[in-house]
This record gives sequence, structure tokens and C-alpha cells, in this order.
Amino acid sequence: MHLKIVQAGDPVLRESARPLTPAELASAEIQQLIEMMRETMRDAPGVGLAAPQIGIPLQLAVIEDVAELEATERKPVPFHVIVNPRLTLGGETVEFFEGCLSVEGFQAVVARARAVEVEALDHQGAPVKIAARGWYARILQHEIDHLHGTLYIDRMRSRTFSTARNAARYAAGVPIPELLAGLEPRRTSPS
Repeated sequence: MHLKIVQAGDPVLRESARPLTPAELASAEIQQLIEMMRETMRDAPGVGLAAPQIGIPLQLAVIEDVAELEATERKPVPFHVIVNPRLTLGGETVEFFEGCLSVEGFQAVVARARAVEVEALDHQGAPVKIAARGWYARILQHEIDHLHGTLYIDRMRSRTFSTARNAARYAAGVPIPELLAGLEPRRTSPS
């Protein structure tokens, strides 16, 4: 069964999600929800899905990435669940395009920490520590933002906001610094 992904403007996307208790996490209801979220994420297709994106304000997200792309430090990440995560950002940032299943059809450049550490619970309630870099670090930051009512559009470079089609058409293969330089407003001198 696939769940409905809510879109920007739905108030649940702007709420701070509440933590799950160990008893809630162990419940058949939450375990079934995790499976439905996995199916929904894969069908979308996406690399992450947070519970608020399906209208449920809980600190729960599913993540899986099967792609690999050297330019974005993207490597396959097996399916896993993060519950009640705490995020620590590394100091170096990188900029790249992001999209979101809840802002369907659009993308923009977002600066994110290149490396992060996350402490969370897994789907069985066991504590996990994740050290991630590159695209995986970006996915974690994006999904954890959802748990605090933040969308990538709150962090984006607004002049890069584009339909996904136009981002692929005009920005594919263009280094981000070059792309950003070309989007700066043109200054005209007074006559």
C-alpha cells in the first residue's frame, strides 16, 4: 500500500515532529508504517521519506539510495530507519541541487555540511551512530530537517529555484560556482 505524500503548504510539514517512545516504535502499527513508508519512497521514487511527508508528525524517516555518482560523493546506502535523530554538522559545506517529494517537480541549490554524525534509534529501537559524507550526509540533513518543520526551500539559493525539467536542461554538467556566478543580478551603472 502506498501512502499519499503531502505537498508544501500542508501545515504538518511546518510542525516539529514528536519523538517516538520505545513502546510505540515496537508496536505493530509503527512497524507496518515503516514498511509502507519504504514502499512509498521506492515508488515515488526517492532516497528518503520522513513521516511528516505522509502527514504523520513523528520523528521517523526511512532512507535508501541505490545510485552512485562520483561528482556528488554519492554511493549506495542500504535501506534503514532513523528515529528521534540528533544531528551534528561538520564544518565544510558543499552546494548542490536538491529536490523533495513534498515540493514536487522543483529543485534548487542548497548548501549542506559535507559530513555529519547522527545518533538515532533504528527500526527495532537500538541506538545507532551514523557518520556520513557527501550525498548520504545531504540526505540525512534533508530528512532530519523535515522532522523539525524545515523544507529545503528554506535553505535554498532562491535564484536557483527551478523546475526539475529546466534544472536538467540548463544546469546539468555546469559546475555549481559557475552556475551561481551566472545567476547573479546584473549591475547597471546609472546613466
